[in-house]
Amino acid sequence: MRVAHIITRMIIGGAQENTLLNCLDLVEQYGDQVQLITGPSDGPEGALLEQGRAGGLDVLLVPQLQRAISPWRDLQAYRQLRKALRSFQPDVVHTHSAKGGWLGRLAAWHERVPLIVHSVHGAPFHEYQSAAARRFFIACERWAARRCHHFVCVADAMTTRMVSAKVAPQERFTTIYSGMRIEPFLEASTFRAATRQRLQIPEEAVVVGKIARLFHLKGHDELIEAARNAIASHPQLIFLLVGDGLLRPQLESLVRQHGLERHFMFVGLVPPEQIPSYLGAMDMLVHTSLREGLARTLPQALLAGLPAISYDIDGAREVVLDGQTGRLIPPRDVQRLTEAITQLAEQPSLRQTLGKAGQQLCQERFCHRHMTDRIRQLYTELLSTDGFSSRR
Repeated sequence: MRVAHIITRMIIGGAQENTLLNCLDLVEQYGDQVQLITGPSDGPEGALLEQGRAGGLDVLLVPQLQRAISPWRDLQAYRQLRKALRSFQPDVVHTHSAKGGWLGRLAAWHERVPLIVHSVHGAPFHEYQSAAARRFFIACERWAARRCHHFVCVADAMTTRMVSAKVAPQERFTTIYSGMRIEPFLEASTFRAATRQRLQIPEEAVVVGKIARLFHLKGHDELIEAARNAIASHPQLIFLLVGDGLLRPQLESLVRQHGLERHFMFVGLVPPEQIPSYLGAMDMLVHTSLREGLARTLPQALLAGLPAISYDIDGAREVVLDGQTGRLIPPRDVQRLTEAITQLAEQPSLRQTLGKAGQQLCQERFCHRHMTDRIRQLYTELLSTDGFSSRR
């Protein structure tokens, strides 16, 4: 099978890791011919394809394919995508992200690609946008939906959101959880002593981790407020923030303002292969993002045997089962967030019980090979129908 994946940029992020693993697996497990088409990976998040992470994958860079809206540049990107697809002649075009998904589906449709699939890693419209912006993005998604055949969602919550917005009917959606290499996370605890020693974390400290870009709607300011409350009664708490972004100076200033410097560690941008070692140093993970399809950091923490505290948004409830694998709390409820952190800080046996249950839940569900098997089976089933066969 010939498969072209189109994504706006290959920064270090969940959707990008998912896409790269899917591409590599299709080549290695099925012998498919795969081309990854992407734009420049500029930004503080880092580039995922550096240091040989793409292996021998066929990667085509389209410089005009960029995240910001620019009618002239977007038109050029669309033309380059059509040219690339005409040359590669794929059986399947699989698109990701807002810009790559919109232009990629349009280009594939006009090139009469037999099967066009779009992955929903996170809906581009949400309640924190202005009403005008939300209506605009919903209209764009409805328009693009008429130029593809099927959707893959990383969580059932994404299907619900898209169907509720009348982007497409329920039968055109399939949930396939975002896969990853699970083995390093299962072994995360083996890094505990070495990582804590390197970071100079005291043995008696209880470490609360957060892995996310330092960006808007990620909830770092609310975590700092909850930390301020929790540290007052639990001075052994250390908050380990993994990630970087434009809000770092502002967040570091907020920590200093509250006199919490001894309790916060900003470690910056971390290569994906080092995430398990940082998880190994933690005792729990907190996820306070206000919008996310299903954040990969949640199953990663659970695979590492850590309990997770998360805002009850989108797909979080599909892995963070309240009282079973962690704690689910209402978004922006700082008091409940504080209570959840202090409860787990006080009860190491509860942390162990919740973490073990989470590890069992996620082992098969988030294996990247399982993800690719399901996606490949979906391609085959859709291509075998009469309508797709005639188009092909």
